[in-house]
Amino acid sequence: MALKLTINNLSFNYTSFPVLKDINFIVDEGEILSIVGPNGSGKSTLLRCTNRILKTKQNTVLLDGKDANMLNLKELSKIMGYVPQISTSTFPFTVFDVVLMGRKPYIHWSLSERDYEIVSETLDFLGIGELAMRHFNELSGGEQQKVIIARALAQEPQILLLDEPTSSLDIKHQLEILCILRSLSQTKHCSVIAAMHDLNLASRFSDKILMLKHGCIYAAGTPESVLTEENIELVYGVKAHVANSVLGRPQITPLMSEFNEVKNLKTSPETTAKS
Repeated sequence: MALKLTINNLSFNYTSFPVLKDINFIVDEGEILSIVGPNGSGKSTLLRCTNRILKTKQNTVLLDGKDANMLNLKELSKIMGYVPQISTSTFPFTVFDVVLMGRKPYIHWSLSERDYEIVSETLDFLGIGELAMRHFNELSGGEQQKVIIARALAQEPQILLLDEPTSSLDIKHQLEILCILRSLSQTKHCSVIAAMHDLNLASRFSDKILMLKHGCIYAAGTPESVLTEENIELVYGVKAHVANSVLGRPQITPLMSEFNEVKNLKTSPETTAKS
């Protein structure tokens, strides 16, 4: 079933400090939206507002035009799955049991055969079925990230929110995770919204990009329209060269000249002699 997420004039403050201001965007069924921006720009807060971890005003998060605040958390959990930033905390459970936790919104009195089937199917979809009886805290970082995604997918969500899903992963596991998300959007028609730091990965795997600066939307649209040299310099304070990659997406190369000038100034003979 198609489901459209609309964020409508969303603002959020921590006590008196404004974090998000007048955020508006739409995500359609099966789209991948990456949220990018410098540290502190509001990416994680926006995800937490979207799934009601943080409380927002009425009619700011709409699901097919209906206020998400009208749903209880159990109902919302059947629509939205959330993958937080990977942490150092560990689960003293098997992988199967960790993923089974994602079935909580559907459990009434006891687990059903369908609950077990969903967990097995999800593990197979992510290619980690052989890890089912391993303990979570024995896995590598990339394997743990897949398990946490599997737990969210076991909720059978129509929208999946991920907070920096590739952080602390090597390049192989980064690509594996993002290929899984692309497959998820194409085969299961699940919309994916991910806070991302790596602009090149966001460029390669996203249908749309939302660029935040100081809690406001600075640019939104396709990777080609958002990831421009001007936008990157004005939002991140870094000069960059943007060219088309072999995949036809923007490829960002930061230019280090200004940083080299600062480094050379600090280590020049005159500076050293004065010190």
